[in-house]
Amino acid sequence: MKPHEGHRKSAPSEVAVEIVTVSSSRYNKMESGEDYTDEAGDAARDESEKIGFKISSRHLVSDDAEALRTCVRRFLTGNADVLLFTGGTGISRRDITIETASKFFEKELDGFGELLRRTSYPSVGAASALTRATAGVAKGKLIVCMPGSPDAVRTALKVFGSEIPHVLFVARS
Repeated sequence: MKPHEGHRKSAPSEVAVEIVTVSSSRYNKMESGEDYTDEAGDAARDESEKIGFKISSRHLVSDDAEALRTCVRRFLTGNADVLLFTGGTGISRRDITIETASKFFEKELDGFGELLRRTSYPSVGAASALTRATAGVAKGKLIVCMPGSPDAVRTALKVFGSEIPHVLFVARS
């Protein structure tokens, strides 16, 4: 048996996920009482549930460093195993999810972003290089920073989601 196969067998069978959508425009609509949609957050929820993960909480925040830091701190002291950020991974000035969340990483999983870009290339072409998606572990938990595109979220969780329990096992070893 290969080592990673043994890790998978020893990995947690139950995984609790916290979802945070990062979007100033949606956040402003929510704050003013306007209707808004959160397709990326919905995609993260749906794909997580298909994998068998439990959704522990879901939040919407503005593209604001302090709001993002608050989310990570709450996650690291809470009961969820995985924090899924959707949004803020692009190259615009307001995209600060990576810069903010990665400061908490003890180890970065560069391969997550590489895998997402490679998998996305056939459908979106060179535009796949515009995401800075990444993931990292901190305190035995996983933080995943995905684009705000629902298709990208679905792709990310379809190609990487089944490895999340394995990541948690290794991060906690």
